[in-house]
Amino acid sequence: MAANDMIIKIVSKNFDIPDSHKLDVALKNGRYTSIEKLFTMAPEDVTEEVCKSGLRGKGGGGAACGPKWKLMPPVDERPRYLIVNGDESEPGTFKDRQIFQYDPHLLIEGIICSCYAIGAHDAYIYIRGEYKWFIDRLNEAIDEAYAAGIIGDKIMGKHDFRVDITVHRGGGAYICGEKSALIESLEGKRGHPRLKPHGKECEWFYDMPATVNNVETIASVPNIVENGYESYTKYGTEKAPGTMLFAMSGPVKNPGVYELQYGCKMADVINEIGGGMQDGLKLKAVIPGGASCPILTAADVEKAYLDYESMWDIGSTLGTGGMMIIPEGVSMVDVAKNLIEFYHHESCGQCTPCREGTGWIDKILRELIEGVAKEDDIETLLDVCDTMNGKTICVFAPAVKDIIKSIVEKYKHEFLELIENKL
Repeated sequence: MAANDMIIKIVSKNFDIPDSHKLDVALKNGRYTSIEKLFTMAPEDVTEEVCKSGLRGKGGGGAACGPKWKLMPPVDERPRYLIVNGDESEPGTFKDRQIFQYDPHLLIEGIICSCYAIGAHDAYIYIRGEYKWFIDRLNEAIDEAYAAGIIGDKIMGKHDFRVDITVHRGGGAYICGEKSALIESLEGKRGHPRLKPHGKECEWFYDMPATVNNVETIASVPNIVENGYESYTKYGTEKAPGTMLFAMSGPVKNPGVYELQYGCKMADVINEIGGGMQDGLKLKAVIPGGASCPILTAADVEKAYLDYESMWDIGSTLGTGGMMIIPEGVSMVDVAKNLIEFYHHESCGQCTPCREGTGWIDKILRELIEGVAKEDDIETLLDVCDTMNGKTICVFAPAVKDIIKSIVEKYKHEFLELIENKL
């Protein structure tokens, strides 16, 4: 597939326009044009349109957005909340910040549409604490929107629907990207994930109904409202319609963030859009969707397509779409050690298998690199990974298991060679 067929600019349409973050420029380039149509629709019709679009969450899980909105209970006297997850802390992921930087008014427009659909009047945007510069830019856009009467007591100064937006700066904990830990943090408590309910239900913020969506997911809503679900489903695949902001980092010629339709062949994206590997380098592996996704070998990459189902079929996940490119010559033991240091540090410590397992893996990999490990330690690594899987409150430990186990299994010879050379 040619680059022009892969790149579809919906969310990123205004990214290349000078000063696109400013309200006057945003208004000249289509921002807030969905609002007039929005208020001709009933809230449930907006939700139904999003359901028909097949819009999926773009923060890693890929859950359908519209059905999640439908989990909100019937409107009653209780306040309801929209919580926007901007805690972009997954290594290799840097797409949501493009929206903060280049088109924050698109996010605000998406919040208005989403709040109307679920009956919420207060929205919180939770952003990782290290994003100070992006937080300032977003707050400037929100201030502009208030000053222009776009948000506040009346939308666009005339529609009798209140929307207030608050930006909350996180304290730098990776685990707060998990939605229940995010809510705990937002409530002023330690960011520990919550036990999951037995059945499907909405989230709860101070025991009030709430919906949590990723930044890019919310930014995708205005196009669906204004142009109908067909404008979204004409791209992508049957089960993963639409587009996503995909990132490429590592030694490709054109690293960056590109909005692509789902279903593109990964090798084509790397070679046609990424420009291929830098001169003199050869592809060895790709971590396809942020650091916690099972690794793909160069042979796997040739079979990989950028949609959720295809990635599951080859034993990995699409995640956040952050492709981390690894060249030949890089030690996969070093890659595993680099990753586990991060996850060992970021485990919240609530669950024993995660708290102790990440530390145990870190210790074994350190001993491998220092030359004091033995062959049995490789099997111990795999055993610890299995012990971490499915025995914790959140998916942190299973995700760590996925990436570490996949590296050990696919590049076991490198681990064995390291032990043999050190003996």
